[in-house]
Amino acid sequence: MSGLSDDTLRKILTQIQQQAILSQKQLSLVKAQIQSKEKEKKILTLTVRELNYIPKEHEGLYKGVGKMFIQQDRKEVDTQYTIQEKQINDDLIILNKKVKYLEKQFEEANSQLKDIFHSQQRAAAS
Repeated sequence: MSGLSDDTLRKILTQIQQQAILSQKQLSLVKAQIQSKEKEKKILTLTVRELNYIPKEHEGLYKGVGKMFIQQDRKEVDTQYTIQEKQINDDLIILNKKVKYLEKQFEEANSQLKDIFHSQQRAAAS
């Protein structure tokens, strides 16, 4: 690293810093998405739990659509909620993988910055 000019070193540091900042921003966005999906999942779980209290002989249920309600078969409603729950779980798995990737990317950028600073300090001490 000591063979690099100050201008080149500055460009490398700027690029690594930008990568770290970008990773940090994306990480906070993904964490917000995870919180939103977990809230959605909790609401869905509560809805399904409340539907389970309704006796099974009630075939027709009403579902809110905007300012109106439409009647649907219980099987349709159960199927929709099952599909929705699976989709939320899949989204959460993908988002958690993205969090791990972004955390790793951020840590690598920080590690690179530390390595550069330590090598510059050693070169200056020599």
